[in-house]
Amino acid sequence: MLENFRAAALEASVTALAPPRKSAACYDLCAAMPATIRENILRIQDRIAKARQKSPYPAEVTLIAVSKTHPPESIREAYQAGLRHFGENRVQEWEGKRPQLEDLPATWHLIGHLQSNKSGRAANAFHSVDSVDDFALAQRLDHAREELNIKEKLRILVEVRVENETTKTGAEFHTVPQLLEKLAQLKNLEVAGLMCIPPFLEDPEKVRPYFTRLRKLRDDLAASSTLPLPVLSMGMSHDFEIAIQEGSTEVRIGTAIFGTRPNP
Repeated sequence: MLENFRAAALEASVTALAPPRKSAACYDLCAAMPATIRENILRIQDRIAKARQKSPYPAEVTLIAVSKTHPPESIREAYQAGLRHFGENRVQEWEGKRPQLEDLPATWHLIGHLQSNKSGRAANAFHSVDSVDDFALAQRLDHAREELNIKEKLRILVEVRVENETTKTGAEFHTVPQLLEKLAQLKNLEVAGLMCIPPFLEDPEKVRPYFTRLRKLRDDLAASSTLPLPVLSMGMSHDFEIAIQEGSTEVRIGTAIFGTRPNP
């Protein structure tokens, strides 16, 4: 009788010290919980590092968080997680968010197509316009910076159309050398490099030729012009690793950081 009592007491004490077991329902709930923005950024940074190890091109890679349609709170969370570059698609959307984020010393990129009638506002609102595809638009940006009396040059990238789609924006390949010659004359702009948006293909490996083509164009232009063109902005959430392997120095990541975009 005494031995049975001791055994029961020992079992009770072990049970009390052991951590409570999670039910199957709890495990399912935990697995379904979305990852935080910080966790997503850490995963992306790890994938960037691994892609760089596979690349023959040693350049640093800047992660631009595509924050279009996402609220200022999410942008601030990404900033607190260490990101310093953010991409917006529309001038008016960024103007609406800007008052809530002006305390952040971040770099703000316009990555969407810019209408010429909004060039003055864009020149004032962004540090970089990454989608310049014609000289008339660049002239408007240059004039706006002059009028605003902003001493720092506005960084721009030339968007290049890497596929023959009439619906796509971007300068055609054969026009880029002449466009760069003209852009070099605009004293308020800094032409930093090239950008492209290839077609979306389910298999990222099939996008590689488009990235290769843009890199070769940049290399040829840098060798034959006075512009070094250090920036290659290529790669988004579904294909950025292939882009890095092909020499990308900036990747634009939205969904993989912030999740599915809410409706604008």
